[in-house]
Amino acid sequence: MFIRKIGIDLGTANILVFIPGKGVVANEPSVVAISVYDNKVLAVGNEAKEMLGRTPDSIKASRPMKDGVIADYKITEAMLKYFINKVSGKFRLVRPEIMISIPAGVTSTERRAVIDAAIRAGAKAAYVVKEPVLAAIGAGIPINSAAGNMIIDIGGGTSEVAIISLGGIVAAHSARVGGNKLDQAIADYIKRKYGLAIGDRTAEDIKIQIGSALPLVKEDYMEVRGRDLTGGLPKTIKISSNEVTESIQDELREIINAIKKVLQETPPELAADVMDKGMVLSGGGALIRNLDQLITKTIEVPCYVADEPLLCVIKGIGIALDNLELYKRTIMLNK
Repeated sequence: MFIRKIGIDLGTANILVFIPGKGVVANEPSVVAISVYDNKVLAVGNEAKEMLGRTPDSIKASRPMKDGVIADYKITEAMLKYFINKVSGKFRLVRPEIMISIPAGVTSTERRAVIDAAIRAGAKAAYVVKEPVLAAIGAGIPINSAAGNMIIDIGGGTSEVAIISLGGIVAAHSARVGGNKLDQAIADYIKRKYGLAIGDRTAEDIKIQIGSALPLVKEDYMEVRGRDLTGGLPKTIKISSNEVTESIQDELREIINAIKKVLQETPPELAADVMDKGMVLSGGGALIRNLDQLITKTIEVPCYVADEPLLCVIKGIGIALDNLELYKRTIMLNK
C-alpha cells in the first residue's frame, strides 16, 4: 500500500489516525496491554481498554501517555507501530511521513521523544505540531489572519489554552488537567461521600451520562455499582447530576484559571478581538454539559463549542497534511 502521509492525534485518552483522501481511519483508546513476564504487547486500543481494571497479575493494561506527553517511551513506540501497521500494512514499500500533535507546553526533550518514537515505529520523517494550532485549524478558525483567536482544547490529560494570530501562538498556557482528572475527581467524591470504590470506566460513564459544569434545575440520576469500602461487598448507590457538578468544581476552576492567565498575557488589540469573536471550545472536555455557559459566565466573554469538538485536532492535522509544504514553513517543529 502506497500511504505516504499519516496524521496522528496522540492523545492521553484516545489516538486518532488520519490518511489524506480517506479521512479518519482509526479512533481507539490509547491503552496498551502488556505481558508482565516477557514484556510482550498483547493488545492495543479498544481490545486493551476492555482489559483495564480486569487483568490478572500476569497482564498489565496501562496508558503510556500521561498529561499529553510520553510517560512510557517503549510502550508508546509499540502503540505507534501498531497503528502505522494497521493503516498501511506490515509490508510497506514506502516509509510514510507522519505528523503528530503535541501539547503547547511540552519541553524540547519531550518533543524529541515523540519524534524518535515515530521514526523508530516506521516513519520516514516525523513532524510535531502544537495541539492548539491544529485544533484551531480543525475548528475552522482562520489562523493566518492578523486577528486574535482564542482556542480552548480540553483533552484527556491536558487543557490547552492559546491565542493564535498570523499562524502562530501569541500567548498560551497548558494546564495538566483534563478528562482523566475529572473522572478521578468523581471517583474520589463517591469514595468520600458513599464509601464506595468505583473504577475509571464507571467514573467516565457518570461524567458522560449525567455530568454538568453548572447545577441543573431538573436533576438527572444514575445508578452506580461499586465495592463497599467497609464491608468489601458489591453495592449500588444512586448519584445525582448536581453531585457530579460539585465533585468536578476544583478541576473546572483550574481550566478557568488557565484561560484567565492567557487573557492576562494577551496584547490589548488581540484581547479586543477575542471579546468580539468569543472563545472556541474543542476536545472531548467540550462535551461536558454547560461548560461553555460556565466559561461565558465566569470570564464574561462569549464561549462557543466547535463542531465535532472531539475531531478538531485530527481535522486540523488532515488540513495541514493536505497542504504539507505550506505548513512546513509556518507551524511545524521538526527538531
